[in-house]
Amino acid sequence: MIRRTLIAFVALSFAAFFAPTIALAEENHVAEAITHTRQAVDAGLDGKADGLVEHAKQALEHAQAAQKEKSNRFVRAGIVHLKQAIKFGEKGNAKGGVKHAKEALAKLDHAPH
Repeated sequence: MIRRTLIAFVALSFAAFFAPTIALAEENHVAEAITHTRQAVDAGLDGKADGLVEHAKQALEHAQAAQKEKSNRFVRAGIVHLKQAIKFGEKGNAKGGVKHAKEALAKLDHAPH
């Protein structure tokens, strides 16, 4: 009886030790999209349209990955605005890109993450 309890305790300890590592391996795409969208806004406010585009594209990749994992209307709306931010930024219009990046940020902030 003591031997079974000891084995169960060791197995449980082993599982508890490695469980947080496994959980951390999953990437939170919504959080990453929010981070890159904030960086896109900051770059756009500095007048750097190319930086806005770079971060908006990274945010878009994460938002699309989050949408594939679990469909969400806020993420879907964020994707629309990120695409518009990229479009404006590629034309050199940092101000227009910032407007859409801020809209994307507002939508993504409401998405569960």
